[in-house]
Amino acid sequence: MVNPVASAPVPRATAFHCPSCGASLELHAQGWAVTVVCGSCGAQLDAANEQLRVLQYGEKPRLSPRIPLGTRGTWKGVAWEAIGCQVVTITVEEVDYSWTEYVCFNPFRGFLYLSEYQGHWNVIEKLRRRPTPSSGGDQPTFTLDGRTYKHFQTAVARTTAALGEFPWELRVGDRVVSQDYVAAPYLLSAEASEGEITWSQGIYTRGDAIQKAFGLPREFMAPIGVFANQPNPYADLPKQLGKRFMLGVLALVVMLLLTITMASDRDVFSQTYTYDRSVGENGAFVTSAFTLEGRPSGVAIDLRADLANDWVFFTLSLINEQTGATREVTRQLEYYSGTDSDGSWSEGDRSETVRLSSVPAGRYFLRVQPEGGDVGRQSVNYTLRVRRDPPHYGFYGLAFLALVIPLVFALFPAAAFENRRWAESDHPSGGTTTTSDDE
Repeated sequence: MVNPVASAPVPRATAFHCPSCGASLELHAQGWAVTVVCGSCGAQLDAANEQLRVLQYGEKPRLSPRIPLGTRGTWKGVAWEAIGCQVVTITVEEVDYSWTEYVCFNPFRGFLYLSEYQGHWNVIEKLRRRPTPSSGGDQPTFTLDGRTYKHFQTAVARTTAALGEFPWELRVGDRVVSQDYVAAPYLLSAEASEGEITWSQGIYTRGDAIQKAFGLPREFMAPIGVFANQPNPYADLPKQLGKRFMLGVLALVVMLLLTITMASDRDVFSQTYTYDRSVGENGAFVTSAFTLEGRPSGVAIDLRADLANDWVFFTLSLINEQTGATREVTRQLEYYSGTDSDGSWSEGDRSETVRLSSVPAGRYFLRVQPEGGDVGRQSVNYTLRVRRDPPHYGFYGLAFLALVIPLVFALFPAAAFENRRWAESDHPSGGTTTTSDDE
């Protein structure tokens, strides 16, 4: 079966004269174009009429298209020619915002549309089917091809300038109600006029790709700000760091299990003493000796005191019998409790562990100096326990924080980008937009 579109003859540019000013005109899409705007006088002409009947008189267009009309390029393997250009304007809070739309033509494919606003480009195609509404409320959504589009903005758009050929009846000053829905990098637009709704779908496209496609020597302007359907450049950052975070946590778990398995955590000394406050500062004493074996490794000294609304301060010195090498640490234990209008309360702790790292093997003893506390209490019992090669978990807590912090901070750029996007919409607190997997 012969494809009637593919077999159609290629239209050639046909010369005409503007009935308004007499200027020479060329129609590149004769038989397809509905309106042509004269570049000399701005008259909008009926391209379907052999005499190019004047639809509306105008003024000479003051347009400087970034893609000059007549420029040919190739997009996704298809040749296109820029034949029309219009400026569309909306007014929000008494401020005008304008963008430029281009009409590109291929005799076998029909029309392709490009739009540009402050360096942000979209490649647009008209839809032949209506998207499906998926919710109502303050922020309606539509679904198309498995993507959910959130309502971005509704505005009255008007044509403020035009030049070239268009496949619809165009007049400068035409107004349509435009509704945009976002699923970055895609944009759904619905234009309603005279009871008819036209849907189109745009995809955000880098300006340099458009420039290259049409072989334009001059670079386009860099994008300004954040556009409605501009892909979030930080969207994948949390996901990428999340994968690294999981690998890091897995490595930490393996290391922790190895640490627990390899640590001997042997008790080498344990004794209970009584601190008699009546002796004052003369309560220092030394314990019996104990042996630390094996390679240089950690030592844990566990302190526990029978405190009740009391405190005691310890100076502990681990002394090597042979060398006299001394490692000194201090700790204070305190514990208070009671009741008030809010109920029972407590603060402090009756026990604490002191850790010393890389202690060589040898014979050791402790010099213990307890002092302080409630003078109304004559004595307090406490226990000293020494363990060799205990497992140490502090490193793993710090390492876990080192893994979490970049992941947390990675969320801020993505969220800030989305906030900037939606700040320009009718829903400034509309949350993050749906990002397509095709981004």
